[in-house]
Amino acid sequence: MKKTLTVPLIAVLVFIVAVGAVLGMKPSRRTEPPPSPPPASKFASSVGAVGLIEANTENIDVSCAVSGMVTQLFVKAGDRVQHGQKLFSLDDRDLEADLIVKRAMLNGARAQLAKLRAEPRPEELPPLEAKVTEAQALVADAEVQVQLIESVTDSRAVRKEDVLRRRQNYEAAKARLAQAEKDLALTKAGAWKPDLEIAETQVAQAEAAVHQDEVSIERLTTRAPIEGTILQNKVRLGQYAQCGPLNEPLMILGSVTPFHVRVDVDEHDAGRVRNGGAAVGSPRGNGSLEIPLEFVRFEPYVIPKKSLTGDSTERVDTRVLQVIYRVKDQNAALNVGQQMDVYIQTPSAAIPTRPQSDPAKGRGQ
Repeated sequence: MKKTLTVPLIAVLVFIVAVGAVLGMKPSRRTEPPPSPPPASKFASSVGAVGLIEANTENIDVSCAVSGMVTQLFVKAGDRVQHGQKLFSLDDRDLEADLIVKRAMLNGARAQLAKLRAEPRPEELPPLEAKVTEAQALVADAEVQVQLIESVTDSRAVRKEDVLRRRQNYEAAKARLAQAEKDLALTKAGAWKPDLEIAETQVAQAEAAVHQDEVSIERLTTRAPIEGTILQNKVRLGQYAQCGPLNEPLMILGSVTPFHVRVDVDEHDAGRVRNGGAAVGSPRGNGSLEIPLEFVRFEPYVIPKKSLTGDSTERVDTRVLQVIYRVKDQNAALNVGQQMDVYIQTPSAAIPTRPQSDPAKGRGQ
């Protein structure tokens, strides 16, 4: 009989030991409070939404006008910049060399124009005036010779060809005098007007070529389009900066005084949000901090919802109305790009009651 009970007793003891070992290995779980209380609405009636902190100018993706290698960087993330302040510059050595050539061409064109405008040179006039005086003397001498030979009354004393020769010499002397006077007048008149116009056009073309290079060099320096703060900087010395829209912008700039919050309100709650309604926001992870928000405007275009919460009632094709709010407390520890849980006050609506039927009327039917 004893042998018959030994085996069951041993089995029971083994079972008890096994159960105790299993219970001893079971981890003990203690309920711990969350690091911060979850956000809660302080309004009697409200709409909950998710907001994203942004600059009041919206986040500006800064790009360059042309692509090139970065040679100078003037700012860093967090710097406050003024309108027109330099942000970074690209390699401009080829344009600088071309600009030197075009400036030399401009100087040559201006010198040619100045030369034409300065005509006649003072030293050019005395030789021409001397030629006129000489021609006048030759005309007077030829005239005297003609008068002497024509004063001879005896035709046998002179030959006819001598008389003709002296008359021709006289006419030639007058022609040379006229030529000398015209040369003097032409020199005194200065440069010809069409020549001046051509020279002025050449100067204008050279100036335009210089200005074109100067503008091209200026475009290689990216400047701040507004007064604001550098929110992000991805520009590095020596990198090749691409112009145009990029997946990751070179710089992000915006004015953060004050902050704005872009709130996404689901379309089925959009009709309850009113213009000018009060709102409060709490940064993610800090539900105890309630920051008052001031209504700014509605974004008129309803867009597809980008962030899904995973709620079973939520549809992928849900659209949201974006509402812009201004952060009243400028000393709040907030950063652009940070998410906020936002509660927007809505008008309280009375809960409709279902009408009750008349019992007597029901029994009569």
